[in-house]
Amino acid sequence: MSVHIKGPPLMSITISSSLTIYLFISPIMTALIDFTQPTFYLTIAHILFNPIYWNTVARAEYNSHVLTKIAGNNAYRGCYGLAVSIFSLGLTRDYLYHIALLQQPSHPLLGSALVKLISVGLFIAGNTLVLSSMWALGVTGTYLGDYFGILMKERVTGFPFNICDNPMYIGSTCTFLATALWYGNPAGVLLSAIVYVVYKIALTYEEPFTAMIYSNKDNKKN
Repeated sequence: MSVHIKGPPLMSITISSSLTIYLFISPIMTALIDFTQPTFYLTIAHILFNPIYWNTVARAEYNSHVLTKIAGNNAYRGCYGLAVSIFSLGLTRDYLYHIALLQQPSHPLLGSALVKLISVGLFIAGNTLVLSSMWALGVTGTYLGDYFGILMKERVTGFPFNICDNPMYIGSTCTFLATALWYGNPAGVLLSAIVYVVYKIALTYEEPFTAMIYSNKDNKKN
């Protein structure tokens, strides 16, 4: 069956190309990933929700000090409370991710010893980036203390920040991908890609806002 859509030549070409790509990719994707599993979509929802949550709550704190007030006007307690909630959401997201992978098909190409070895390397590298970042930043530096007025005295430039700008996000993505490869799971690879994209989008909001906070700090000093 052919479908003819009238319109400008460029639009017609775009629609035709998109349809061709979709018809080619769709059978392949459905063979690799079980899109009927609810846990697949719940995991995506959780991946999307987490950065929306911590950015929304942190900005509410910066603008109205809502968490500080709830914590008895103690910024540190408010930050620790946010840290507990973010850490807990990370645990539930990771648990749901593992459940989703167990319900997805594996692929023979991802079942080789080499892929297993790569997954182990990624897991070690990812956790090293995450844990060393937390060690360098401390609890308040890790969990958005800047939004509570708990500012770092100076920029952290040592490991792992001397090898990449956002080691926690990169490390987290690596551990997601490592787990997907360990299970030989194409769905996990796709979910890991979603994690990466979501973090990149989150950074477009977080980095300018954090820069503004420290710029205001410097302006007050002057």
